[in-house]
Amino acid sequence: MKKINKNDLVEIISEQGHLSKKDTKIAVDLFLELIESNLIEGHEVNLTNFGTFKVKQYKERSGTHPQNHTPLEIKARKSV
Repeated sequence: MKKINKNDLVEIISEQGHLSKKDTKIAVDLFLELIESNLIEGHEVNLTNFGTFKVKQYKERSGTHPQNHTPLEIKARKSV
């Protein structure tokens, strides 16, 4: 499976949509900012036939350092 970064996405959409790279980059940036702002506000973003984005809260927990096997606390965090 090939990895595609944002620049690759702009290039592909620009070529296939016969759009300028500048306009395509603006559209992709706006699209990603829209998803990000909705996630920050606590909303779930559901794109039919593509995927669902939501923020998940992970609690603080105990763990073990993988190299020296000493106990450690893993801080609480949020992830998309």
